[in-house]
Amino acid sequence: MPAAPPGLRMGTGPGRWVIAATVLGSAVAFIDGTVVNAALPSLTADLHADLAGAQWVVTGYLLSLSALLVIGGSLGDLRGRRRIFVIGLIAFAVTSMLCGLAPTIEILILGRVLQGAAAALLLPSSLAIISATFVQGDRGAAIGAWSGLGGIAGALGPFLGGWLIQAISWRAVFFINLPLCAVTVWLAWRHVPETRDEEADPRLDVVGGLLLAAGLAGIVYGLIEGPAGGWSAPTVVSLVVGGVLLVAWVVDQARARHPMVPLGLFTSRQFSGANGTTLFVYAALGAVMFLTVVHLQTDLGYSPIAAGASFLPLTLIMLLFSARSGALAQRIGPRLPMTVGPIVAAAGILLLMRVEPGASYVGVVLPAVLVLGVGLCFTVAPLTAAVLGAVDDHHAGIGSAINNAVARLGSLLAVAVLPAAAGLAGPDGSLDLSSGFGRAMAITAALAAVGGAIAFVTVRKAEPVVTIVHGNIGDPCFAPCVRTASDEPEAA
Repeated sequence: MPAAPPGLRMGTGPGRWVIAATVLGSAVAFIDGTVVNAALPSLTADLHADLAGAQWVVTGYLLSLSALLVIGGSLGDLRGRRRIFVIGLIAFAVTSMLCGLAPTIEILILGRVLQGAAAALLLPSSLAIISATFVQGDRGAAIGAWSGLGGIAGALGPFLGGWLIQAISWRAVFFINLPLCAVTVWLAWRHVPETRDEEADPRLDVVGGLLLAAGLAGIVYGLIEGPAGGWSAPTVVSLVVGGVLLVAWVVDQARARHPMVPLGLFTSRQFSGANGTTLFVYAALGAVMFLTVVHLQTDLGYSPIAAGASFLPLTLIMLLFSARSGALAQRIGPRLPMTVGPIVAAAGILLLMRVEPGASYVGVVLPAVLVLGVGLCFTVAPLTAAVLGAVDDHHAGIGSAINNAVARLGSLLAVAVLPAAAGLAGPDGSLDLSSGFGRAMAITAALAAVGGAIAFVTVRKAEPVVTIVHGNIGDPCFAPCVRTASDEPEAA
């Protein structure tokens, strides 16, 4: 529960200020996760980076963000959501400056890792502020406004980034965050009320967070550096150590009294299935955005601004029709949309196989982007509904945070693995898409289709809500136990 009862209403001045602050804060983090794709050709040439360096620029951000997202949300509940939101914004501005001033690819990668950690503080607090400050009757509309306005910012971001790259430099993509963060800090400090969860446990699962981050880092390092270095001993050791640490993380979460990820949630078939769909669909989407924007510039001669704007129709489709897709899923259940959506998205990705030198945007790229947008429109809102519908209200925050972390993890693994799987490394270690782009899109389409198959098998129209009940250390089962609604007395 928040420190003070929620009292903001839609259509009022205080409500508009809170939405403005949270939208701006989340927008800078979301945009920076994707706009850098348009900057990759310029920054890799300027910093003399190879394919592995380009991969690390993208995955470094996703690595720390996905590993620390749940802890960032817990910190906001415990220490104050506005406070953690502001700290995240300040840290994001500082790390953006480090990225913009980076003299080498190594410094840029370090800045991106730190930038992801800052985003892990501000992103979960952004939505939690809205949930905690608006009255129950206006909360859905406030979240819808946050989502819609954030989508508009996401649509304009790559276009703005492409213009900055073309007009100034790739470094401007990072420097633009400084004034945006400064304005948002002012708005938050002046207009956002402080809220916190008075029942939050004061002990954060720091060990769990470190194990997850280190395990993912070991796996990603091995997957990126292994193909380039001929699978040398350090890369093999990195994979093994990373795998061991991830197993240790699972064991730690099962035994911890207050884990960062309650594993009992995954006993819900729908919760596990929806997150499985998320992993594969967002892996496909991350790979498409990473490879296509670079392919358009390096092989088709697109300018950075044209490449950045190439996926604008996709975002517009989602803005216009996502609400209707969510309403449809509410009437018929999420299973059918979550099955059909990824398959339609896979068809759009297959159409991208025709993108080759000489292909026109209107005749080749645009149809693929439109079909992909329709598929994602059918998928995203029902997927969120399926995740939140599988957990009780008390665990809605952690359920949403887990799903967001899984989405980032899917993109992270796709960017790390796909270039090697599709044979995209050139003889000099650069990213060569001239011959392997179609093969990469075929693999990516298969990933999206697998996501739809998982939804068909696991997601149902309705499922008993899962409640996590924690035992005490020393009990026969002190890991999180599971209780479904059907286990409760009828009166409950």
